[in-house]
Amino acid sequence: MAVELPGSVRKFCRTRAFWILVVSYIGYITLGSVVLMALEMPRETELREQLRTLRDTFLDSNQCVQGDVLESFIEKVLFAKKYGVSALDERSLESNYDFTSSLFFVSAFLTTTGYGETVPISDGGKLFCIFYCMLGVPLTLLIFACLVQRLMVFVTRRPVRYVHTRWGYAAGRVAVLHALLLGALMITFFFIIPAAIYTAMEGDWSFLESLYFCFISLSTIGLGDYIPGKTRSQAVRQAYEFGTSCYLILGLIGMLLVLETFWELPGIQRFVKIFRSPWETQEGKLTVLPMDDSLSREELAAPAPWEDKNQGEPFYTQSSASYMPDKH
Repeated sequence: MAVELPGSVRKFCRTRAFWILVVSYIGYITLGSVVLMALEMPRETELREQLRTLRDTFLDSNQCVQGDVLESFIEKVLFAKKYGVSALDERSLESNYDFTSSLFFVSAFLTTTGYGETVPISDGGKLFCIFYCMLGVPLTLLIFACLVQRLMVFVTRRPVRYVHTRWGYAAGRVAVLHALLLGALMITFFFIIPAAIYTAMEGDWSFLESLYFCFISLSTIGLGDYIPGKTRSQAVRQAYEFGTSCYLILGLIGMLLVLETFWELPGIQRFVKIFRSPWETQEGKLTVLPMDDSLSREELAAPAPWEDKNQGEPFYTQSSASYMPDKH
């Protein structure tokens, strides 16, 4: 028989657990910084020395070139590179703002991936991006949220309910196995297979680099150190960028679907509940809308019509009436 702890003890435990989580996260960030510094600083120093040696060798071999002139030229090249304009002959005629390139930029922009390879050059373009983003990013989040919620019914809730009711397996166990299977399918079809395709299409990319690009893209980190299709002909590059835009959008929807599936697992919910505010109770929650005297508490607490329809779903949760895994 479970022993009910006093409210003050529960509040103290939740508060302590929350601060342990905060301190652990700070430690996690610190550890990541130290490890990254240890791994990358030697390579950065080596590359810096190589560039310095190459510069000195070039100046020694070309006495007519002055050092300050070379520095000015390099600065202009790097400035142009910042805006996606290359000084190389094979890429000097490539446009970063044809339709497919603009579509690729908008897709990365609205999904907050932002590779940084292509950026607005004109003041008008920068101003347009500000207002375009203010409406586009919330709209993109809304579209993704609606799609994920609709897909959750067919991809997660109904299959779990079917297996649970048809074969009598415990709902909690079925949900965990389904989430693991969905995660494995996500890794296969949106990471492993695309990484193999990028490895075959990009001659100078290893499988690890292709997998790294897929992860950086679908996690919306978008560092921009790897951009596909930049060394190909114009026609191939356009088709390549269009396919990458579709992959980015579909992959993000798949990622959100998997994350939502794992988030609704009862075990995850119980774990997250440990770190919630001790004052977050069903009776003490703040409401966004003020109480309307014309409506009774029963009417205000009644579920919406779509919630009534979803109560049969195995992942449906309403306040404390969340489904729990079968104990046998």
